[in-house]
Amino acid sequence: MSRTRPSRFWETLAVVIVKPLSWLLVKKDWRRGDRMPRTGGVIIATNHLSWADPVLLAHFLYNHGRWPVVLAKSTLFKVPFLGHAVRELCAIPVDRGSDEAARSLQESAQRLRDGGAILFYPEGTCTRDPRLWPMVGKTGAARLALESGAPVIPVAHWGAQELLPYGDTWPRPLPRKTFRVMVGPPVDLSKYAGRAPHADVLRAATADIMAAITAQLAELRGEKAPAVPYDSTER
Repeated sequence: MSRTRPSRFWETLAVVIVKPLSWLLVKKDWRRGDRMPRTGGVIIATNHLSWADPVLLAHFLYNHGRWPVVLAKSTLFKVPFLGHAVRELCAIPVDRGSDEAARSLQESAQRLRDGGAILFYPEGTCTRDPRLWPMVGKTGAARLALESGAPVIPVAHWGAQELLPYGDTWPRPLPRKTFRVMVGPPVDLSKYAGRAPHADVLRAATADIMAAITAQLAELRGEKAPAVPYDSTER
């Protein structure tokens, strides 16, 4: 049987560590948390700016009634103690670039059927866009959504990159940063219902998901997003 929440011990341990740390490191600007479904299987699709944002975003999601089931690199599961902790916190291992990657989607689908909240980074890594807008996404989240029928909730965030810029080892806690979050309405993927998940369908659905995330981020930043998202495969 798959798990959508950790045991009481591991959940309490994570909350005791993460919440005080999060409150200490950043100020909060959380918007439209009422759009986050409190029950049922859901795919939470978000942008990726920093290695700090999964922790900060987990605090937001926990405070809005959801335990995030994270897809994590399989190498993390091999690190002493950390690997055990990640597994106990219900993360799903992802072995990128191999046939095993399909198993992570199968496991994610089962967690959705059990009512879990899958936290998905469609970009697959921190954005390489020079202005930190979301890049062209990979198709895993779209495939999972179309095959499972689970709603996709776009969530944009901004500020984690100021606390821990991509590539840095140590955070920059002073001056205290603000972590902003905006939840969008469910992405409308109804036009793809009943269609075979061919590459063109998956790419189009992925583009819709990334556009929804980008729209929320544009509102957070108070800026106009690029007309065409950055594509790291063309560089």
